[in-house]
Amino acid sequence: MENNTLIAQCEERAKKWLSPAFDENTRKAVQEMLDSEDKTPLIEAFYRDLEFGTGGLRGIMGAGTNRMNVYVVGMATQGFANYLKKNFKDREQISVVVCHDCRNNSRLFAETVANIFSANGIKAYIFDDMRPTPECSFAIRHLGCQAGVNVTASHNPREYNGYKAYWEDGAQVLSPHDVGIIDEVNKVTIDDVKFEPNPELIEIIGEEIDNIYLEQIKTICIDPEVVKRQHDLKIVYTPLHGTGMMSIPQSLKLWGFDNVRCVKEQMVKSGDFPTVVSPNPENAEALTLALRDAKEWDADIVMASDPDADRVGMACKNDKGEWVLINGNQTCLLFLYYIITNRKAMGKMKDSDFIVKTIVTTEVIKKIADKQNIEMRDCYTGFKWIAREIAISEGKQQYIGGGEESYGFLAQDFVRDKDAVSACSLLAEICAYAKDQGKTLYDLLMDIYIEYGFSREFTVNVVKPGKSGADEIKQMMIDFRNNPPKELGGSKVVLWKDYQTLEAKTIDGKTCKLDMPSTSNVLQWFCDDDTKVSVRPSGTEPKIKFYIEVKDTTFKCAGCYERCMKDAEDKIEAIKASLKL
Repeated sequence: MENNTLIAQCEERAKKWLSPAFDENTRKAVQEMLDSEDKTPLIEAFYRDLEFGTGGLRGIMGAGTNRMNVYVVGMATQGFANYLKKNFKDREQISVVVCHDCRNNSRLFAETVANIFSANGIKAYIFDDMRPTPECSFAIRHLGCQAGVNVTASHNPREYNGYKAYWEDGAQVLSPHDVGIIDEVNKVTIDDVKFEPNPELIEIIGEEIDNIYLEQIKTICIDPEVVKRQHDLKIVYTPLHGTGMMSIPQSLKLWGFDNVRCVKEQMVKSGDFPTVVSPNPENAEALTLALRDAKEWDADIVMASDPDADRVGMACKNDKGEWVLINGNQTCLLFLYYIITNRKAMGKMKDSDFIVKTIVTTEVIKKIADKQNIEMRDCYTGFKWIAREIAISEGKQQYIGGGEESYGFLAQDFVRDKDAVSACSLLAEICAYAKDQGKTLYDLLMDIYIEYGFSREFTVNVVKPGKSGADEIKQMMIDFRNNPPKELGGSKVVLWKDYQTLEAKTIDGKTCKLDMPSTSNVLQWFCDDDTKVSVRPSGTEPKIKFYIEVKDTTFKCAGCYERCMKDAEDKIEAIKASLKL
């Protein structure tokens, strides 16, 4: 498309936002974009509608159709309300839960959502203040609601906000409801939105739900005695200015941990995230202040949650007493190893128990499951797919834990999204278990590698913002499909999987169908030395992600770690070169 044509289309869309249906500040911001000689802001704000995808909305805040603002949120909510009224037309009173995080405009957007639902005759339970994402999921189930909305952009940078849509099981929406909601949202214009609330259908909720949620989380403790013995474990925790401060210190205390030090500067609610570059516990920089406190105090463990408290990051001391970060794959590994090992030791394991991981998460988990005779299921990235596995086995098999490489874990089934509140509490128990044996979490991780094999995982995020970036990402996936790699860092590719066609092809030319519930824009390549590379466009950010996993069969003792890590890093660099990253 010629640039002049695109500009003309954006100008036409923008002029509609100068009508009285939009507030004065919005009209002023749009007029400034129209008057500016630099048309880039106009194009980025209006080249498309911010897509209501299968999980909801996420985007930069500001005026425009491709931005997060009360009007885009309003049209999404009106469409969601229309779908709920069609789907539950025989129900006397439809109800929803509305939740939000700490971000700028989150309360405004959440109140807008509640107002619109109430105006459509739907009862809205809205929390009195920010709450963790998992508590939103819990409240939907606890209150018997038909849906929910959580206003959050999770761990994205400060300029973002988002809108997660949940169904009555407390999970983010899946087929057929995802498509049904999207169809309804796409029909809505600004004039259709009922912004005027019905106060009688809005109910504020808060501490009463918190208490029930935290009591439920306490029930997942596997070994209360080890917690009692190590109750004075030194824990440093940071919520990174977010919702974790509402629940995680309280949950740790309820479990019996009475020596928790919270990072003072980051226990301040702020959507500006003033002490970090990005509020993402995956990034080492975000843990700087927590590590400062840990070193001063000689702590046993550092843990951090992202702004909506669904992801947990952690750090512990290595065999030299140095603080090291534990990545998402290693965290998931530690959780599932502990759950399996100690449920067995406590006599709590049943033959029908199962665990879940996503297809891009470390394959060492599969080795643990196979050796321990525990059913393990692979699913797509995103906790809605883990929630689906819980749902299809409900009443028949017991889910005991599942996670993904992106620092998310869920240890129970009364929540249907990743849960840093329960994860932090269980992580403290695992640390207590290790300390009870004279070990650290690092020692425990080395034990796992010795028994099940060493693996090093690395994610490459190639950021491509804006329309041109979206086009580049699309072309990259086309090119990889048309010309799949035959080698990666010197290792021969022997298996190719395409989840868009649901086909797998081996090096000898044999093909088979992949047994998955739907298609997904993901490619995977497996090598003869167990190297695995997965590639997918992010569903929530303007980036394409490459997940690299390399193995080393020479890991025999904890002293091998540094050498194996160095070899793995060299291998990863070679793979990146093969992919021209």
